[in-house]
Amino acid sequence: MTKTIFDKVWDSHVIEKIEDGPDVLFIDRHFIHEVTSPVAFVGLKNRGLKVMYPERTFATADHNTPTINQHLPIKDELSAIQVKTLEKNCNEHGIDFWGLGHKKNGIVHVVGPENGITQPGLTIVCGDSHTSTHGAFGAIAFGIGTSEVEMVLACQSIMQQKPKKMRINVDGELKSHVTPKDVAIFIISKLSSSGATGFFVEYSGKVFKEMSMEGRMTVCNLSIEMGARGGMIAPDEKTFKYIKGKEYAPKEEEWDKAISYWSKLKTDKGAVFDKEYNFKGEEIEPMITYGTNPGMAIPISKSIPTSKKSDSKASYLKALDYMDFKEGDQMIGKKIDYVFLGSCTNGRIEDFRTFASIIKGKRKSDNVDAWLVPGSHKVLKSIKDEGILDILTDSGFKLREPGCSACLAMNDDKIPKGKYAVSTTNRNFEGRQGPGARTLLASPLVAAATAITGKITDPREII
Repeated sequence: MTKTIFDKVWDSHVIEKIEDGPDVLFIDRHFIHEVTSPVAFVGLKNRGLKVMYPERTFATADHNTPTINQHLPIKDELSAIQVKTLEKNCNEHGIDFWGLGHKKNGIVHVVGPENGITQPGLTIVCGDSHTSTHGAFGAIAFGIGTSEVEMVLACQSIMQQKPKKMRINVDGELKSHVTPKDVAIFIISKLSSSGATGFFVEYSGKVFKEMSMEGRMTVCNLSIEMGARGGMIAPDEKTFKYIKGKEYAPKEEEWDKAISYWSKLKTDKGAVFDKEYNFKGEEIEPMITYGTNPGMAIPISKSIPTSKKSDSKASYLKALDYMDFKEGDQMIGKKIDYVFLGSCTNGRIEDFRTFASIIKGKRKSDNVDAWLVPGSHKVLKSIKDEGILDILTDSGFKLREPGCSACLAMNDDKIPKGKYAVSTTNRNFEGRQGPGARTLLASPLVAAATAITGKITDPREII
């Protein structure tokens, strides 16, 4: 029987099938942070339970953490309590905790892969929707709610209805200055922000094969933004090379066994998907959003389209009103107040290299506040070791300390009301980056070009 990679990983983790109901699925890795775990631990305590497999759970502080003066106590009382509670719960249950100042600290979906915890063929969950990031390694990874966090802590399994299967093929060649972020936003603009609801997506084709692992993580990260349960890419030599030698990667004989298994994790010829889409890499240009969901996106050189759907015209115009845009507006040339580089979408070292490649030898525009936030302390160290910090500093930029930062404004990093931010994050909902903030999602290249000129700029015009 032919199977997709999704079928192979899912079916191998089913503990029990419930007739006309969900599957009981074993979970290999569980990531937790300070926001969605406290109530789950209270539930364990009330039931007199311990964490079943503490060695399979990994904790980091990221959502509420400040990105300036992390050596000082957290000023916000609620944030301080949440981080301290996470540390206390981890100590009580024997879970590794990477708090502020720890060399492994960072955004949960950045530190997992960079430490070798994320591996092909695993099931991975976290109380965070962008857990789909880990699917870049050929893992089944998805976000869960607080009650499910408690369930996984208690019994290392979860009840889940098996999603339908979708394959998205992108073949051909990408144009100059088109990044993985552009590929992902392009796909979402074609399918809409709900176009993959109920599906688990496999990304296939030449464009994804040629992507770096960090690029693949960006694509899988954004799967959730078109409604998918998650996304995954079959592992290959690139995947193996990325994992090899990392702290939690298999060693010696175990490595050889792992490679033997991982090499089989690919979709069989003739395997059937419930839905399939095909795109050409040549169709894709640098992208930018103009509305209040990630599906409201266009090539940066185009103008905002006119709504052709009468049943959704009102909500479309409401989104444009929030952004203070109009149908037919050109995006290039619009003045910007903030640029944000970071998050679990684009906070990796490759993203900072890309940003630096544009701004080198130039100066930040005086009208732009730029928040550059590494996804982890390891990324921060690489920025310094590779001389990227010098490039940033010489161009008038300042580097912040690791954390989720302005992605979701749960800390001090909030875009002020009415201000425009070109952001390398994953969501542009109303108020996502601060009450009244106006977010335009884009790639690190677009963000860098915009930071230099002070207005939305096609990066192809800078180079």
